[in-house]
Amino acid sequence: MILMKDIYKTYANGVTALNGININIDQGEFVYIVGPSGAGKSTFIKMIYREVKPSSGSIIINNNDLSEMKERKVPFLRRDIGVIFQDFKLLPKLTVYENIAFALEVIEESPRNIRTRVMEVLELVGLKNKARFMPDELSGGEQQRVTIARAIVNNPKIVIADEPTGNLDPETSWGIMEVFEEINSRGTTVIMATHSKEIVNTIKRRVIAIEDGLIVRDEYRGDYGYEV
Repeated sequence: MILMKDIYKTYANGVTALNGININIDQGEFVYIVGPSGAGKSTFIKMIYREVKPSSGSIIINNNDLSEMKERKVPFLRRDIGVIFQDFKLLPKLTVYENIAFALEVIEESPRNIRTRVMEVLELVGLKNKARFMPDELSGGEQQRVTIARAIVNNPKIVIADEPTGNLDPETSWGIMEVFEEINSRGTTVIMATHSKEIVNTIKRRVIAIEDGLIVRDEYRGDYGYEV
């Protein structure tokens, strides 16, 4: 599913973000990525959907070698990867329905299939009655649910979430985690970077800890392991 071999990443300013990463993540796993700020978590996450390329090493995603992938092939890779950001990144002038449908329109899905699938994912995230609302008419938790719906509408094999509960209150965060657990139960790989000690310690999953660009801990049903 996801295989990283001897991954190094040094940016143009001389900062080394990853310093020899070797990891394998299987289909259907739920993985937390934890570690101090500046440890390399965001770089690790961005490499999976090829927002960032390694300086050396190889990344295999769904049997595709990203180090040899042509730029024109990257959009096809990303069809199998849903990405969820902390700041939502919804299109403010489109309705909830239109924001989600847009992800299918760009891959030229049929209008009939778009409507069916959009309503399916809205029901999954508990927002079927908010399809015609604008983003600014929703709470932060509801906006994050729309972001999740958009990320999963084309049935990706992998969902990546970068601090998805970082801007949400605790009660809303637990609701979001229920959605992620449901997505994972359907066979989708979930990779979530987080600073939430309570979530990691309560919903036990695989924990990969990154410090100074290195994996220092990889535990199944692990704890967060840091003071917050």
